[in-house]
Amino acid sequence: MTDAKGDDKLELTQSIEDYLKAIYKLNGSGRSVSKSEVAVSLKFSAASVTNMIKKLADMGLVEHKSYRGVKLTAQGEQAALEIVRHHRLLETYLREVMGYSWHEMHEEAERLEHHISEEFESKIDEMLGHPTQDPHGHPIPSLNGDIKSPSTRVLVDVDPGKTVTVHHVGDENPEMLAYIEKIGLMPRAQLTVVEKAPFDGPITVRIGERDEVIGNRVASDIFVVSEPGS
Repeated sequence: MTDAKGDDKLELTQSIEDYLKAIYKLNGSGRSVSKSEVAVSLKFSAASVTNMIKKLADMGLVEHKSYRGVKLTAQGEQAALEIVRHHRLLETYLREVMGYSWHEMHEEAERLEHHISEEFESKIDEMLGHPTQDPHGHPIPSLNGDIKSPSTRVLVDVDPGKTVTVHHVGDENPEMLAYIEKIGLMPRAQLTVVEKAPFDGPITVRIGERDEVIGNRVASDIFVVSEPGS
């Protein structure tokens, strides 16, 4: 990665990369995020986050204004997308080539993403046929940092009687991923919302010929796209 002038390599530590990726994932819509959101995401203390945000701002990777939160600069977003690309290509490799389970590959990719070279990344990309989505359904940024993501909504917001297709699922909770895989709500699965219990009760969905009852927490971690005419 180059600096703001485009002529020097900016070396980023693993900790810095983790912060940039967390901020990117929290503000995918481009909004600013609070330091408390970053702290919760990374499980760090508020004081640690404050110190790192100041460092990132001094490096030109984030913009931070009091009471307005934190936002990636163009340079910070470029760095974040690079590590996201590493992670999602690694997940795809671990799943398709090495046979990792759907929920275990995330943690392994977390450990590896900071340590692969750009040449290694390119080899994986070529070997896999230049995939555009990882196994969880998330878009893989291109080498130039372009990322295509259709408009989605969470399953919990879908009305009864509507048919939707799973686009992607959250990948932060291994136990939840194992459960989602078990009940078959993986990307490209088609389902119909049968019933929604009142007062944030469970949701009944039909997958093929069977019905599954899932809680709001799970339904809030499943992102779907509408079927034509639904």
